[in-house]
Amino acid sequence: MSLKSIIFLSFVLSISSHGYADNHFSILRDAKKQVELSKILYNKNCASCHGNKLEGAKDWQSLDEDGHRKAPPLNGTAHTWHHPDKLLHQIIKLGLPKLVKDYQGKMLGFENKLSDKDINSILAYIKTYWPKEIYQRHIKTSK
Repeated sequence: MSLKSIIFLSFVLSISSHGYADNHFSILRDAKKQVELSKILYNKNCASCHGNKLEGAKDWQSLDEDGHRKAPPLNGTAHTWHHPDKLLHQIIKLGLPKLVKDYQGKMLGFENKLSDKDINSILAYIKTYWPKEIYQRHIKTSK
C-alpha cells in the first residue's frame, strides 16, 4: 500500500470515527461506498417528504393543507447548502421544533432512528446532487 493510500485511508477512518458533525472538516461526498449505502437510508427516511430525486415537495415555498411549511429541495436549488454541516446534522437528528422556536413544519428529528454516522452518510449522499460550485462553497462554510 502506498503512502498516499495510507494517508487517504487514515483520513476516511478519522471521518467515520466522528459520528457527530461537530468536527473541523466538512462531510464529504467523495466516499463512493458510503454514498451508495446512504442512498438506501435516504430513500427509507427522507424521500417521502423531500423526493426521490431530492426535488422537494411540489410548491415547496408554500404551506401545506395543515398550514405547515413543505419540505424544501435538498438538491442544491434551495437553501440547504447555506447551512454548515453541524446545523444540518442537528436538524436531521433533533428536528426543527427543538431548534427553532415556534417552528411550523413537519421536520421532526431522527435521533431514535438514525445513528450519527447514518446522518452524516445521508448528508454525504445529499451533497452528490449539488453542483460543484455549491459543494465547494459549502465545504468552506462548514470548516
